[in-house]
Amino acid sequence: MHWTTDRSALSVGPVVVTKTRSPIRSNVGLKAVMAVTGILLVLFLVVHMLGNLKIFTGETSFDHYAHWLRDIGTPLLPHTWYLWIQRTVLTVAVVAHIVAATVLARRARAARPVKYAHRKKVRGSYAARTMRWGGVIILLFVIYHILDLTTGHLNPQGDASNPYGNVVADFAPERWYVTLFYTLAIVTVGFHLRHGAFSAFRSLGQQTPRGERRARAGALVLAVALCAGYLVVPFAVLTGLVS
Repeated sequence: MHWTTDRSALSVGPVVVTKTRSPIRSNVGLKAVMAVTGILLVLFLVVHMLGNLKIFTGETSFDHYAHWLRDIGTPLLPHTWYLWIQRTVLTVAVVAHIVAATVLARRARAARPVKYAHRKKVRGSYAARTMRWGGVIILLFVIYHILDLTTGHLNPQGDASNPYGNVVADFAPERWYVTLFYTLAIVTVGFHLRHGAFSAFRSLGQQTPRGERRARAGALVLAVALCAGYLVVPFAVLTGLVS
């Protein structure tokens, strides 16, 4: 082995160690998290809406459905465990969806740190411009909804044995402000869903002009159907159709 002290010999500079980012923390990974959690939440919204519509079949049928939800999984699972597992999964999905969206938004801003002096106003949909505060409204509504019709703390009746009566008492005409807040939250969900579904449809290949029109139409139909399915219940109670 030969050693040299010749300064002209090649030398190796300092080794720079780069920290690799976890795949799930990459932009692609975060978008996948948003997609998976978004699909999970939409499926829940659809199933929950169909369950709510059972109120039009009568008090006995609706109460039977509500109590059946508490017994899913028994005797393998203790009473109401299924609902708490579902609530936990949905809570994790909501938090993951919000965190992923926030991180992606911050990275998008950081990628363009210098603002344009004369930036043209970008034409975008109302939903795209209001996704942030819309998410806050939805989060507040979910918290209120759980305290109202799940735990019963904010419900005027709060009788766990009579879910039908809880719904009727909640949206009674004298409590019109509750119906108003419920409507605002559901419409916000509709705008949020319309924007999210449109983005998902375009990601699936609908990127031609014709495909984009289809994506817009499909997203709009999905959002309107979901909003109508949820709002028909409080307004039926408000107008006396359900009492």
